[in-house]
Amino acid sequence: MRTPEIRDGARLWEIAKDSQVLDTNSSYAYLLWCRDFAATSVVAEVDGRVAGFVIGYLRPESPRTVFVWQVAVDHDQRGRGLGVAMLDRLVDNLIDAEGHGVDALETTVSPDNPASIAMFAALARRRGAEMTTTELFTPGDFPDSHIAEDLYRIAPIARKTERDL
Repeated sequence: MRTPEIRDGARLWEIAKDSQVLDTNSSYAYLLWCRDFAATSVVAEVDGRVAGFVIGYLRPESPRTVFVWQVAVDHDQRGRGLGVAMLDRLVDNLIDAEGHGVDALETTVSPDNPASIAMFAALARRRGAEMTTTELFTPGDFPDSHIAEDLYRIAPIARKTERDL
């Protein structure tokens, strides 16, 4: 696992498009994400090929909160824990050895995506954190056809210790 580079942008776009679950952004957006938000994102490689990604950002109004924009794993790597492993890496990258850095993780998930909800619940359990859910965006908030997006908040989130591994 590593931070993304511009050369990864096209592959991130392919994985997102092939997921058939995520809202696929433009290929340009993934290139920018790999350039401008690499420090708050992670890619996982399997056999030298990007097999998954987490892209996120620090919330401007709450810089100790990382917002996870998208998590995706290539179809042939799903069900192996790669998604939660990338989330673990992201959190560890954003918290130093003294525990300074982010203390919360937020994301939105639509109610029809139980796999994603389970992945974030697993992260909360692994970190000994509470996961709360509130409604964030209703279908009426979107200009096109889109189901609700609930906000999931995991806090307080801390760096894993040796005993947690």
